[in-house]
Amino acid sequence: MIVVDTSVWVDYFNGRRTRQTDTFDLLLGNQAIIIGDLILTEILQGFRRDEHLKQARALLRPFPVVTMLGPAMAIQSAENYRQLRKCGVTVRKTIDVMIGTYCIENNLPLLSSDKDFDPMVEHLGLMVPRRRRSCSRSQRQSQITSHEAQPDQSSALGS
Repeated sequence: MIVVDTSVWVDYFNGRRTRQTDTFDLLLGNQAIIIGDLILTEILQGFRRDEHLKQARALLRPFPVVTMLGPAMAIQSAENYRQLRKCGVTVRKTIDVMIGTYCIENNLPLLSSDKDFDPMVEHLGLMVPRRRRSCSRSQRQSQITSHEAQPDQSSALGS
């Protein structure tokens, strides 16, 4: 399971191709993606036109939505905020600390293009997906095809 942050959803809906949207594209159908209620709020509040909002809600419907903040998580978020301040980090958005804290406490990676999460990775142990070298979809297909052509070594080893 992985949490996908608002920054990636916005880029994805706007058709912007980034390393994170490419990763998101690879995750679709291959890994469980969850949306936090805080993230859902951020995504939906950004639509100006009702028809776009309606389309987005329909596209988001298949993804499970989880409650990210309750009393215990609020207290832990405040502790994490304070810890970051002690490390000299100026926290710009409290909501990002809440999202990051949810991921940390639930041992879930966060896919984001928002640099505000970087201090949480460094100081609090927030997990992010491994960075892969970006390649075109045709190169990925070529890699998949060449990988499939390789003999299965695991059966020869008795695994």
